[in-house]
Amino acid sequence: MSYMTLSFQQIASVFIVLFAIIDILGSMPLILSLKSKGEIIHPFRTSGIALALLLLFLFAGEIILKLFNVDIQSFAVAGSLVLFLMALEMILDIELFKNKGPKGSSAIVPLAFPLVAGPGSFTALISLRAEYDMMNIVIALVANLIFVYVVLHSTGKIEEILGKGGIYIMRKFFGIILLAISVKLFTSNVSHLFI
Repeated sequence: MSYMTLSFQQIASVFIVLFAIIDILGSMPLILSLKSKGEIIHPFRTSGIALALLLLFLFAGEIILKLFNVDIQSFAVAGSLVLFLMALEMILDIELFKNKGPKGSSAIVPLAFPLVAGPGSFTALISLRAEYDMMNIVIALVANLIFVYVVLHSTGKIEEILGKGGIYIMRKFFGIILLAISVKLFTSNVSHLFI
C-alpha cells in the first residue's frame, strides 16, 4: 500500500466515515449538558488530545495487532461489524454502546476520550488502513478534528442554526452512509480470511 498517493475521493470517503463515527453534532446534547453543569470546554486542547490519541493508534495500532497475531484484514472485518452496530444505533435510536467514562473537572475526559477518540474511531482507523492510503487517512482525520474544534468553539450558534430536528436528521443520514460503508468494508476484506 502506498503512503504517498493523494486521492480526494479517498479523503472524502474516510472523512465521511470518521465524521459519522465521531458524530460531534449528534453529541451536542452531551456537550451542552456539560456546559450547563459548569464544565469548561477547551476546544483546542480537547481537539489536540483527541488527534494525538487517534494518530498514535493509527500508526501503532498495527504493531499492537501483531502482538496478538491478528492481521489487518481480520481486524477490518471485526471493525466493519462494530461500525454496522454503530450505524444501527444512529438509524434506529437504540443504545448498544454505553459511554461510562469517568467525569472529571475537565471536559477532556468525556469529550476527547472516549467521545471523539474512542473505541469506534480506533476501530474505524485500523479498518480503513486495509482499504485506503495512509496519507489520505491522516488528511481526513485532521480535517475531522478541525471540524470538531469548530463545533466545540461554537456549540450555541450551531444549535440555533440546525435546531434539534436538524441534528436528528443529520444523525440519521450519516447512520445510513455508515451502514453502507460497513457492508463494503466487510465484503472487501472477508474473502482474505478464507485464502
